[in-house]
Parts: sequence; C-alpha cells; structure tokens
Amino acid sequence: MAADDIGQLADALSRTHVGDGELSYQGRGLKLDNAESVAGLVTEIAQYQGLRALRLEGNTIGVEAAQAIAKALEDKDQLQKCHWSDMFTGRLRAEIPTALRSLGSAITSAGARLSELDLSDNAFGPDGVKGIEQLLMSPSCHSLKVLRLNNCGMGIGGGKILAEALTECHRRSSALGAPLSLRVFIAGRNRLENEGASALAKAFKLLGSLEELHVPQNGINHPGIRALASAMQHNPHLRVLNLNDNTFTKRGALAMAQALRHLKNIQVINFGDCLVRTEGAMALSAVLREGLPILKELNLSFGEITEPAALLLAQAVLNKPQMEKVDLNGNCLGEEGCEALREAMEVMDKADMLASLSDDEGEPDDEDDDDDNETDEDDNETFEDEEKENLDEEEEHSKENGVNCNGNSPSSKLQSPTKIASYLCSPSSEKELDLEDKTASLEHQVDADDPERAADVLLKISASYKEEAESGEALLEAVDAVLKTMLSASLLQSTCFLSTLLVHMGLLKGEGKVKRVPVVSAQLSCLTHAVQQPYFQQHHALLLHTVLCRNGKALKSCSSALEGLQDALKRRCSADH
Repeated sequence: MAADDIGQLADALSRTHVGDGELSYQGRGLKLDNAESVAGLVTEIAQYQGLRALRLEGNTIGVEAAQAIAKALEDKDQLQKCHWSDMFTGRLRAEIPTALRSLGSAITSAGARLSELDLSDNAFGPDGVKGIEQLLMSPSCHSLKVLRLNNCGMGIGGGKILAEALTECHRRSSALGAPLSLRVFIAGRNRLENEGASALAKAFKLLGSLEELHVPQNGINHPGIRALASAMQHNPHLRVLNLNDNTFTKRGALAMAQALRHLKNIQVINFGDCLVRTEGAMALSAVLREGLPILKELNLSFGEITEPAALLLAQAVLNKPQMEKVDLNGNCLGEEGCEALREAMEVMDKADMLASLSDDEGEPDDEDDDDDNETDEDDNETFEDEEKENLDEEEEHSKENGVNCNGNSPSSKLQSPTKIASYLCSPSSEKELDLEDKTASLEHQVDADDPERAADVLLKISASYKEEAESGEALLEAVDAVLKTMLSASLLQSTCFLSTLLVHMGLLKGEGKVKRVPVVSAQLSCLTHAVQQPYFQQHHALLLHTVLCRNGKALKSCSSALEGLQDALKRRCSADH
C-alpha cells in the first residue's frame, strides 16, 4: 500500500467516530482494492461496540476489500443504517454484485435489522439488483423504512427484480406478524420505463405504507404513470410524490388526479417536466379545490399548460393555508398569461409563493399536436360511428331478450335503442318530439366516466335548438338531462367533462387528434340556459368563464350568443354559493 494512501487512511480513521453509533468514512476518495488496504477500517469496525450506522460512500471498494469488511460486520447485530452510495467508482460492473452479496450476507448472518439502505449512484444495473436481492428478502430487511437506489441504472429488468424482492419480503414478514412497512423509496434516473414502474407499482400497492416516493427521470409514460397512480391510492400516508421528468400526457395526468383525491396527507407534489398539459392541469385544479388540505409545494413546470388552466390552479390554492410554493415556470402562458397569473396571485395575497416565470414558452400554436403515441384508433372513433355500428346488434339483442339496452321491458317509457341511436346520430326537432321520455332516455346515454361521449351527445342535441320552435323547450330539457348527470358527479369528473367539452368546441387545445365541432349560436344559447340552472355550480361557471375570457375570440361568428353566455357566467360567478 502506498505511503500517501496510508496517510489518507490514517487521516480518515481519525475522524470516523461521529457519535450516535455511526462510523463514517464518507467522501474520503479511498481506493480500497484488497484486504490489506482495508485492514485499518476492518479493525475500526470490529472494535466499534454498538455500531448502528456505517458510511462508506464516496470511496471505491473492490471485491476483496468488500469481503474483508463483510467479515467484520458478521457480529454487528445492532447495525441499522448502511450509507453505501457512490461506492464502486471505476469498478467493473461484474465485480459489484459479488461485493454486494458479501456485504448483504454478513448483515443477514449478524441478525441485524436495517431501517435504511442507500446504494445510490452506483450504476450497477440489473445485476447489481441481483446482488442485493437476497438481502432485501431476508429478515434483516423486514424492518426497512428507507430504500435509496437513485441513479443505479437498474433498467426494466432491475425494476422487476426489485419489485419481486420487495413483494417477497412483505410476504415473509407478514407471515411473522410484522409486515414490511417501507416509508421512503427513491429510485430516480434508473430507466425503469413502463414495465419496471408497473412492476414496482404492484409492490407499492401491496405495501400501502409509503410516505415518500421519488422516481424522477425514468422514461415512464402514461401506462406506467397510471399503474403508479393506482398504487398510490393504497398508500394514504404519502407526503411527498416526485415524478419529475416522466411523461404523463392527459391519460396519466387524469389517473394521477384521481389518485390524489385519496391522499389527504400529501405535502409536496413534483410533476415538473411531465407534460401534464392543459386538461391534466385542469383536473389537478379540481383536486386542489376540494382536497389536499396540507399541501405545501406544487411543481407543474414545463408541462405545456396554457393560461386558463394556470389561472384555475391559482384560484385552487387560495384555500391552502400551508402552501409555500407554486411552480408554473416553462409552460405556455405567453406574456399576457404570465402577467394575468401574477396579478391573480397578488389579488389573493399569494404573490410570494409563485415561482419565477422567466422560462415561459409562450402561447401555443393554434394547430393540433400530432401525438401518435398518445392517440389510439379507438379514441378517434366518433360516437356517431359507434352508434351506427352497434345499431343492428342492439336491435337484435332487444328482440331476443325482450328488453332494451337499459334492461327495461319494451313496454317501459324509455325509448328503444334504435330510436335513441337514430336521434343521436342526426338530431332533429321531429325526432326530439317523437321521444316520449327524452330526459330518462338521454340520462342513460351518458356517464360521468365517459366525458368524450357526453360532450359529443351534448353538442349534437344542442346544435338543433331553436327557441321559437315547438321543440325548443323539449331540447332544453334534453340538455338539462345530460348536464345534470355530468355536473352532479364529483368535481374531478365534472371538470374533466367541461374541459373535454371546451376542447371539442375549439376553446382549449386538446391532445392528439381531436374532432372539433363547428360551434353554432344554438349551442351557446343552450349553455346560457344551463348556467342559470341549480345543477350548474359556481365552480363550473368559473371554469367556463376563465376559458371564454381568454379564448372566446374563437367564437366570433356567434358574437351575440357568446355575449349572452358571458353575461350569464359573470352573474353566476359573482353569486353566493
């Protein structure tokens, strides 16, 4: 061993005892290749009574050195924390699993009960996860509370191995009456992608104990995000959720919004650089408005969010007394939008919590994005096509079973599926008058979980409205039937419906290929009527008013009807709850 290395080691050893049972060689930059090079360290470990934490990060440890250290750990049954990040710099990847197995085996042999394991910044790949697999399944990890595996290059394979190990650990510990209760999981920059994230989501759902989840920059798209969202609903004590620099898009954002409704203890949400987009941001604003009482930080930066959604988010944080920071930088607000957002926060005396908007991307182009990855053929199939394709099948089914598609007998007042489908394919005043019980029939044609279909139905039936026509009142009743169903649902569901409706009307920029409906005055007149009804709540009016104030110019061909709608919205927004 070189004299300068011995000197470095001696200096390090002189500062290793830091109290509270911790032995630290942190950040010494030592190159420890063999047993001789760690002789002093081994002696320190062996002589340390009551060792509870061992810090080896910031050095580089070879297989022989690891085996020597492991030998010294075989009787350290009080060891609880292993801070072993950045411990294999310059080592061959093939060496790392062997070194990890030696250290893990020693901990298991000692009968130690770990509470924290940190192996971040080791770039050991899937094979490295195999190196700690046995340790993670052993009784030594039944007590694990914190697992840090940031920047380890696990990949999909490593994510799956890790998920299986955690699942097995939970199974074994549960059999002993003390289930694994992992609280903090950190695994950013690991290329987990959808498959790895989905595998881990199953383990998280089983655990149900997470308080912090950090998986940023993992190449996770909406399938993986949706899996994680589902799992988070089963972790009610979650306080910190960091998914920065993954790709939500609309479907992932809506799933995550739904999950957040169940997380009353959440304090920090980091969805920055996640392509949440406008519809996703609106959904999140609904969740903010009705829940998340102790939220402190919200990061939705660089998500292609436009001004109306940003303003709704600002309004939603008004009743959050513990809120400290809202980051909407790098979105698509434009200069006027940034100023409007700043003013909105100032009016609410919340200006200090708004992060810088210096990297705003400007207003988006009018053209739709072509996002092939986020557009399925099923999503593009119009409601009209679906009804035409299913018409014959439904009619035959009715004949065979003696019931219509709503489960009622043919003698009930509800109309046959043939008549309803015909009306929705091409609404007309004649067909409207022919519907004996339009309200009940149309209520059964829409569902709060299918905003696309409901928006299509509403726009079709309202397009044929004529106030002076004999069918005018009947059409308004049909509109009421649809809107009452959709707006009486949860705030999240009703917000998703309204944002979908606005996308179809060309007032919001949607995701992927969206079939926009040419808006006519009749539709705006129907909305004006609806705004004045009891089912149209103030928060619904606020959303619609916010969007129309910014993007109403798209309806300039219907200026008179638009003016009437805006007046009705202003009155509704200013009314008491």
